[in-house]
Amino acid sequence: MSPGKPLIAIDWGTTSLRGARLDASGQVQESRAFARGILSVPPGQFEAVFNALFGDWMQAANALCLISGMAGSRQGWQEAPYCPCPAGFAELGQHLLWLQPGRIALVPGLSCMGADALHTPDVMRGEEVQIFGALQLAGRDSATLVLPGTHSKWVQVQDGRVTQFQTFMTGEVFALMSQHSILSKTLDLNGAFDDTAFLQGIDQSQQPGSVLHHLFAVRTLGLFERLSAAALSSYLSGLLIGEELRTQTVSADAGPVILIGSDALTLRYTLALHHLNIACQSRGAEATWAGLFALACAC
Repeated sequence: MSPGKPLIAIDWGTTSLRGARLDASGQVQESRAFARGILSVPPGQFEAVFNALFGDWMQAANALCLISGMAGSRQGWQEAPYCPCPAGFAELGQHLLWLQPGRIALVPGLSCMGADALHTPDVMRGEEVQIFGALQLAGRDSATLVLPGTHSKWVQVQDGRVTQFQTFMTGEVFALMSQHSILSKTLDLNGAFDDTAFLQGIDQSQQPGSVLHHLFAVRTLGLFERLSAAALSSYLSGLLIGEELRTQTVSADAGPVILIGSDALTLRYTLALHHLNIACQSRGAEATWAGLFALACAC
C-alpha cells in the first residue's frame, strides 16, 4: 500500500458487519459495527448497504477497501473463489476479487485438502486475515493458532504460510445439545460460568470412551445431583472443548498457541489449554485490522 493511502478494513460476516478506518501506519482512526450480516442483505443490495454505511469513508482520496468474511461467499456480495493452501500474503493478494479495480476487493478465504485418507476439503472465510494479523502482532511467522467459535478452527502456519487447518463444529454442537436435545431439560443456560465444572468436563473428555457416551452423563450427573443445573452447562462446554483438544498434538517447541476470538471464548480455551499444560496467548478484534492492513501492504 502506497504511503499516505488510507485503508477501509471490513469484516462482513454471516450475522454482523464491522469496519475500521486505518491510517497509513495501520492505526485505527474510527470503527463501526452493525447487525447487518450477509443474511440480512437482500440479493443485489450489498453495494447499496455498503455505500450507506461506509460511503463517507470511501470519499477519501485514493481510499482502498478490503472486505473479508462471508461477503465473498456464494450467498454474499459476489463469490470470491477460495485460495488453496499452502498460502500466505502473496497468494491471498493474487486471489483478491476486485469489485472496483484498485479500490474495493473481496478477500478470498482459504481452502485446504485434509490429510485424511479421503483428503476431506476444509474452508475458511475471514479467519485467514485474523491469522495473519495475529502473527504480525506477535512477531511470529510460525505457530499453531486456534479460532474458537461456532465452527472452531485449528491452524498450522509455517514460515508465514498456512499449511493445514481443521474445522470443529464445537460451538454448534453445544447449541444443539443445550437447546434442542434431552440435555436441555436438565441444564440451566442462565447460570454463571463454573470453571470447576468446566475443568471436570475437560478431564472427562480425555478419558477412554466415546464422546457420545460422555454426553449422556450431562443428564445423569444432574439426575443424581452430582452437579447442579447451573454447573451442567459449563460441564458440557468443557466436555465438547475437551473433545476438540483431545485430537490435537501441540509441540512444546513451537511456542505458545495463539487464540483469536472473543474474551468469553478465549477464556475457556485458555483455562482448558493451561489445564492440559499447553502455553497460549490471546488476541481479539485487533487481529482482523492488523491482518487486512498487512495484506494491503503486501498487495
